[in-house]
Amino acid sequence: MIPNAVSGGDGYAALDGQRLAQALALATQAIGLSEPNPRVGCVIADAQGRMVGEGHTQRVGGPHAEVMALRAARAAAGDTALRGGTAWVTLEPCAHHGRTPPCADALIAAGLARVVIAMRDPFPQVAGRGIARLRDAGITVVEAPPDSDLCRQAQDLNIGFFSRIERGRPWVRMKIAGSLDGHTALPDGRSQWITSMEARNDGHAWRRRATAVLTGLGTVLADDPLLDVRALATDVQPWPLVLDSRWQCPPGARLLARADCCIAGLDDAALADDDEARVRREKLRAAGVRLIELPAAGQPTRAHASAAMPHAHHTDRPRPDLGALMRTLAASPVNELHVEAGAMLNGSLLAGGWVDELLIYMAPRWLGEGRGLAALAPDPQALAAQPAWHWEAIDRIGSDVRLRLRRTQP
Repeated sequence: MIPNAVSGGDGYAALDGQRLAQALALATQAIGLSEPNPRVGCVIADAQGRMVGEGHTQRVGGPHAEVMALRAARAAAGDTALRGGTAWVTLEPCAHHGRTPPCADALIAAGLARVVIAMRDPFPQVAGRGIARLRDAGITVVEAPPDSDLCRQAQDLNIGFFSRIERGRPWVRMKIAGSLDGHTALPDGRSQWITSMEARNDGHAWRRRATAVLTGLGTVLADDPLLDVRALATDVQPWPLVLDSRWQCPPGARLLARADCCIAGLDDAALADDDEARVRREKLRAAGVRLIELPAAGQPTRAHASAAMPHAHHTDRPRPDLGALMRTLAASPVNELHVEAGAMLNGSLLAGGWVDELLIYMAPRWLGEGRGLAALAPDPQALAAQPAWHWEAIDRIGSDVRLRLRRTQP
């Protein structure tokens, strides 16, 4: 019997919350490891309630959390210890053959009596099927209360996975470092360093969560960044993505030395008579750079018709359809897209409603004249029509303040 269980032994108990919290802590160890698979943790106890195994999701193609926990339990206590035991897992066990066999089948074969999950998996090939398979095998399945803090933490840990599956687009997190007067750089573009080392390291921790890091051509020309994770260890680096409408990224850019670099720009129809842009694109392709060719905003394609997206340039030149970019990234698949760009691209993404979360690091200094956080154009509409944001957290990071906001859903 499970200690501290409610009457009947089948309901959600205080101990279940504690064990799921343990599993959630394990799941965080899959950050920078399991992408784009969800980050999942699992702990297992024998029939007497003694903890015998734990694990978290490994690299794509490797074991899932449940299999890792089962292996650890067998190594520690043998197969018979699992009979009648309980598993606590942060996401519904999979029920389909992907790169690995179904985890639900592995739990059934182990002879467990009870499985407690924090959240259902929205992936179409799972979506309740894992729970149904366990119950059909006679296993009691208990789900955590959907309004609990633990469920919110479990969802936040995989917020990009949920976004990709349920909305067909990545979760877009924009990081900006600026001064008290709202500038990201001096007028000549110098910005190293506005914020403290602690803030920069914290930014790398958020970058590590992402499948891809997006920047614009202007940032490549001004800073020649690498956009990798250097401040802390990671097993999987997010891949860099440059939005470069007319394929002008210089061949010597450090990003192009990365085998995983990708550039997104306009397709043939949008380039019209710009032969030079097409030549530059083909040179990038010949050099082995991955390319994403996008229609112009407002230009229908065979697959879809996109509404015109506002952008930060007063020009008639076509701009890439950001909606098409997001759909392409979701199919890649990209769960969390981390944006570190300049005012122009920031403005385009914000004006188009593509940003879900903001990380703003504010340094205790004034720059006077300088480059802004985001260039919004055309002129802002009425205040009441602007998208609202809500505060998630305000934290001291070194000598700076980190503001974290999320867009209020309509």
